[in-house]
Amino acid sequence: MKRIIFTVLLAAVCIVTLTGCGAIFYGGGVFYADVKSPMNAIAYYGGTASGYSKVGKASNTTILGILLTGDASLDAAMRSNAITKVHHVDQQYTNILGLIQTNTTIVYGE
Repeated sequence: MKRIIFTVLLAAVCIVTLTGCGAIFYGGGVFYADVKSPMNAIAYYGGTASGYSKVGKASNTTILGILLTGDASLDAAMRSNAITKVHHVDQQYTNILGLIQTNTTIVYGE
């Protein structure tokens, strides 16, 4: 009986932690990761800025890969600091033991 319970619990842990569909993976940091990188492609067709004086941030957080909340969209980051022209966009990913993960979109512009 103990073996069956152990097998079921192990299968449940594997199903929850080994699925890669919803997570962003930056190649390491099993215990802790805090990575900031440029965003590869953005869906923004407005005016572009030659420099930046404002920084807007928007993020979402997931707990155990089960509960996800927040808005990390480009539009939300622009609205957070009234940015109308985009200079560039970065993204930041933080992972703590695989328990709490945060993805932040950072917009620089005017």
